[in-house]
Amino acid sequence: MSNARLRPDAAHPGPVSAGAVASVSSAAAGTAQALRAEIRAGRLSAPTSGLAPGCLQANLMILPADVAGDFLLYCTRNPKPCPLLAVSEAGDPRLPALGQDIDVRSDLPGYRVFRDGTQTDSRTDIAELWREDLVSFAIGCSFSFEGALQRSGIALRNVDAGRNVPMYVTSLETCPAGPFGGPLVVSMRSFAPADAIRAIVLSERYPLAHGAPVHIGEPAAIGIADLAKPDFGDPPAMAAGDIPVFWACGVTPQVAIARARPELAVAHEPGRMLVTDLPADGPV
Repeated sequence: MSNARLRPDAAHPGPVSAGAVASVSSAAAGTAQALRAEIRAGRLSAPTSGLAPGCLQANLMILPADVAGDFLLYCTRNPKPCPLLAVSEAGDPRLPALGQDIDVRSDLPGYRVFRDGTQTDSRTDIAELWREDLVSFAIGCSFSFEGALQRSGIALRNVDAGRNVPMYVTSLETCPAGPFGGPLVVSMRSFAPADAIRAIVLSERYPLAHGAPVHIGEPAAIGIADLAKPDFGDPPAMAAGDIPVFWACGVTPQVAIARARPELAVAHEPGRMLVTDLPADGPV
């Protein structure tokens, strides 16, 4: 099942309020803060799937202020791949609504740098690129509902195999806004049929983590020619009889960058997220 085109007909969950931070348990926040400290110190550069269970994880996009308004509209029109968690003030590297000590320049395991729509390099710190006109967007990530699946006894093949989740560019189009637009990117997890049904039901409860899947089953129906060759992440780990299930993915804006061609953009390295202090099971 799939949509030929993503539509802005579902209510956007909206950014998380700063007051929500106060509801975080000290244990959950401590785990996220400790993980960010390891990343900030350069001791962790691995994908964050399976790390800091119970904490909300976020994709990141950083853009100059002159295109930030168009990108905000793009997120609003495409809530499945771009559920907004927080937006910074121009020039401010902090996102206090997601964690008081967060610094987007250093707190992710990896960053991609784009110039005029083309990726030019990858980094583990972007402090030297920081400018007073840069605006940060934190976008929900499907890693946030993985803990709920695991607590329900559903196996996550990629986590068990120590792999990054596979991600694919599809033939489904997002709704454009200004210069931003292009195809939807999806992440894929495979399950035994009974577990696939449960995963769909559970993930629907997490709209800030992309919610329910956008497609189940035949990859070719959404333009994926070969599951063994993802566009991002690692090749999938699948068991005999598994059904592939596809969720909208926060890497979608990185594909939209190629169309918009901003003079500078910085994004997370796919699979290497900002781990926030907010509980994945918190109110939306």
